[in-house]
Amino acid sequence: MLRRLPGGKAAAFSVALVILFAMLAPAAATAADFKREVVYQIITDRFFDGSAANNNPPQSSGLYDSTKTNWRAYWGGDLAGIQQKMSYLSGLGVTAIWISPPVDNLNTNIPDGNGNPTASYHGYQGRDFKRVEEHFGNSSNTWTDFDNLVTAAHAAGIKVIIDFAPNHTTQDNAGEFGAFYDNGTFVGNYSNDTNGYFHHNGNISGTGWDDRYQVEYYTLFDLADLNQENATVDSYLKSAAALFQQHGVDGFRIDAIKHVNWGWEYSFANSIYTGGDSFLFGEWFQNSTSDPLYHDSYKFANKSGISMLDFPLNAAIRNVFGSNTNFSDIDNVISAEGANFTWKEDLVTFIDNHDMARFLSLNNNQTRLHQALAFILTARGIPCIYYGTEQYLHNDTGGGTDPYNRPMMNAFLTNTTAYTLTSRLSTLRRNNLAVGYGSHQERWINNDVYIYERKFYGNVVLVAINKGAAAANITGLNTSLPAGAYSDYLTGLLSGVNINVTTGTGGNNPVAAFSLPAGSVAVWQVTEAGGTPQVGSIGPTAAQPGVKVVIGGKNFGATQGTVKFGTTTATVNSWSATQVVATVPAVANGSYQVTVTDSSSQVSNGIQCTVLTAKLIPVTFTVFNASPTQVGDYIFLTGSTVELGNWATTWDGAVGPMLAPNYPNWFLTASVPAGQTIQFKFIKIAAGGAVTWEGGSNHTYTVPTSGTGFVNVNWQN
Repeated sequence: MLRRLPGGKAAAFSVALVILFAMLAPAAATAADFKREVVYQIITDRFFDGSAANNNPPQSSGLYDSTKTNWRAYWGGDLAGIQQKMSYLSGLGVTAIWISPPVDNLNTNIPDGNGNPTASYHGYQGRDFKRVEEHFGNSSNTWTDFDNLVTAAHAAGIKVIIDFAPNHTTQDNAGEFGAFYDNGTFVGNYSNDTNGYFHHNGNISGTGWDDRYQVEYYTLFDLADLNQENATVDSYLKSAAALFQQHGVDGFRIDAIKHVNWGWEYSFANSIYTGGDSFLFGEWFQNSTSDPLYHDSYKFANKSGISMLDFPLNAAIRNVFGSNTNFSDIDNVISAEGANFTWKEDLVTFIDNHDMARFLSLNNNQTRLHQALAFILTARGIPCIYYGTEQYLHNDTGGGTDPYNRPMMNAFLTNTTAYTLTSRLSTLRRNNLAVGYGSHQERWINNDVYIYERKFYGNVVLVAINKGAAAANITGLNTSLPAGAYSDYLTGLLSGVNINVTTGTGGNNPVAAFSLPAGSVAVWQVTEAGGTPQVGSIGPTAAQPGVKVVIGGKNFGATQGTVKFGTTTATVNSWSATQVVATVPAVANGSYQVTVTDSSSQVSNGIQCTVLTAKLIPVTFTVFNASPTQVGDYIFLTGSTVELGNWATTWDGAVGPMLAPNYPNWFLTASVPAGQTIQFKFIKIAAGGAVTWEGGSNHTYTVPTSGTGFVNVNWQN
């Protein structure tokens, strides 16, 4: 979440239509493997008004504007409206929808600076995380409309992701003063917080956006900042997420993960994965790979089980296609993130979203928009398309930023070039595993041309984009495509051409010289038949024994084989040629290579999975009077289990860096295994990398079996 100011309806599907969707939908994949999905982000209030019955509900009346002139009021879009457009979404090639936070939101009108009423139409001022917002469902805040949407989406082969905001409730200085409820029962508020449910710090400002303590513990724009170390808050948020899982959601987009207690979020993710099959990604805003907290971001993504929206790549996409910078901007980000992120294929890529001007407000050029779309739909990562992009929706008032980047959906045409392009490339993503699982390699580049290859064993996709005003003569291009003639997969939709490939060596087969037209995109591809088992995905990437993991790939065979974590055989829960679900076996905590062996005893490649000791519990560790530090030195926590780094002494291996708002005392929250007696120590990692251990014996602590915990010790000299 960037800056946000405060801010069925009828028609059930016919049985025949639901059956038709089920027949046309691709074979369902479980949610933990999202790499082959195409996500569509919907601002629920601005998509489609499915019923007038919930436009002005009694408990929050006066927040609806039928004229749609107050951009900070409700305009009528709802869950029933999304449901009624399911065939449109299915035709677009959407396989997952990400909807606004559906929880019950702030009921009061908070006037803006001009006296106009504002409402929480966007959903980011939750007051009851266990009820559905009346403007989106019904005036009784029941789950009926939400359940109907999930049922219709699943019948159409579409997964449902909800936006979930665990950082805060409502404004702390107006309206309901941060009040939150548990299924209608008042829990507490910010202004009378005797139970410590909130952090009471000021707003993040100035250089605070790069300060780890302020980023996690200060306030975002007067929104009451929840204290996840509080056992009541911890339980409330986890049980709310579990409730949505019980109502069939397939994933969570976690708002403002950069601003929530980082260590607590490990336990939040683990709680969701323990509860059932899901995919998690979050919003960690950063402009580039040179951001001061970039290292923290990829360490978090690699270890927490929560993937991220790919903001550095987004900035490069907008620069290259919107502002006409060189293609090297994109390729450099792809290379850097490829080296840093363990699960780079799970990064969620996007052109624009609800917190930035739409692409066409940045550059009102449909050709460039088509190129950017083609890029995210074929490049590394999970593509996410902002609602209305396929209809060229934008409003340029005030530069097109919030709230003007959230107009009402203006059309549902199925014959625009963007609609057709998305549909075709979504099909490619489902049918060619190179797009979802494969490597990303630059094959030819200059300022205006980018040719890249995706490869997963014998599955290959080669993509060429020319954003220049003149045709480009392409010579010296090599590819892993086998020798042969290849037609443009898009059949000339974006002026693509055909190519001829001859036999080379080492996976470098020469492509005959050709002319790539100005403003064009061409896609060439081949799929491999047969072969040994090939694993491309596992999720969750960290789980304790007893939790189910989903393994995606190909050539597993129709007859069940075996799954091993290292040398230990796991229980298989389900088996198909492209997907296996297995239960993490009772092995020692640590990192394992997971393999699939088919019924003919052919063994796959290995894929990494971290086996945790037990379900994770958030514990806040404080060490008083820690070793003297200089600027650039930090205190870290390390210990006896994989959750504590197995005594690692590196920045990425140990837990931290810890925070020191009251220097020389340092603290942080770490998620550690429930009910286990752990050993730990604190270390100083100096700016140059030198490590200083505290003295004395190891500290010991028995982790609670539930709730939250606290450890306070002195640094041992």
